Amino acid sequence: MTSARLRRALARIDEINRADPHEIQVRGEARPKELTHAAMVSAWIERLRPDADDALRIAARGHHVRRWAIPRGEYPPGRRGYLRWRQALQELHADTLEEVMTEAGYDRVVIARVQDLVRKRNLRRDPDVQALEDALCLVFLETQLGEFRTRQPDGRVAEILRKTWDKMSAEARALAVELDLAPDDRRFLQRVLRLGDAA
Repeated sequence: MTSARLRRALARIDEINRADPHEIQVRGEARPKELTHAAMVSAWIERLRPDADDALRIAARGHHVRRWAIPRGEYPPGRRGYLRWRQALQELHADTLEEVMTEAGYDRVVIARVQDLVRKRNLRRDPDVQALEDALCLVFLETQLGEFRTRQPDGRVAEILRKTWDKMSAEARALAVELDLAPDDRRFLQRVLRLGDAA
């Protein structure tokens, strides 16, 4: 059963993310990007970890809360600039979730756990961090692979796909090959990852 404070925290995260000025098309309908992604990640967590505790559920919903507040263009181009941007975003997400969770009535221990999750501490060793990473990767494949291919050369997309695949658990990979992708994107995924007829 969902507790009242969990409902308060999730509703507040949704309220914040509803202000995202960026949109994503879902079945022909334009929706706030981070609000939509958060709901999709939450849905994957429900499937991957139906026993998830409040910390993992909040991290799933708030993993990119207020992401639009720090544009990529505020940091230098290249990998070093990208990593600095990602670090700044993780701190923004962690700080925002601390405020949300404090208002909802969570204690310092649970808040710190959520902050560790959104910072992806102990990926591969912490099953909750891995579940969150799996959900993020699955949503990326569902919503961004096709659009990414229109903006980047195939070689760059292939590199990103391989890195994404390396971060995923065996369970998430099995789910990924069943995703409802556009035929051309599915063939590209098969070719890059050498999945053969299994995909």
